[in-house]
Amino acid sequence: MKPGQIGVIIGTSIAVAAALAFLGVTSLAGDYEWVARIGGAGWVFLLSMIILLPTVAPWVKRRVQK
Repeated sequence: MKPGQIGVIIGTSIAVAAALAFLGVTSLAGDYEWVARIGGAGWVFLLSMIILLPTVAPWVKRRVQK
């Protein structure tokens, strides 16, 4: 597997975990409708991907080349 593919898998996994954590926290709070929970989780996933992919992929590439 190429380092770029590994970086995408790791970044996507972290973004999914963050979105699930958001869903969990808002479900426990109980003050939000499901539409707001799903929409917020979508935003958390999207913004996490935007932040993580440019940082995780080069990090993985450096680790694999060593």
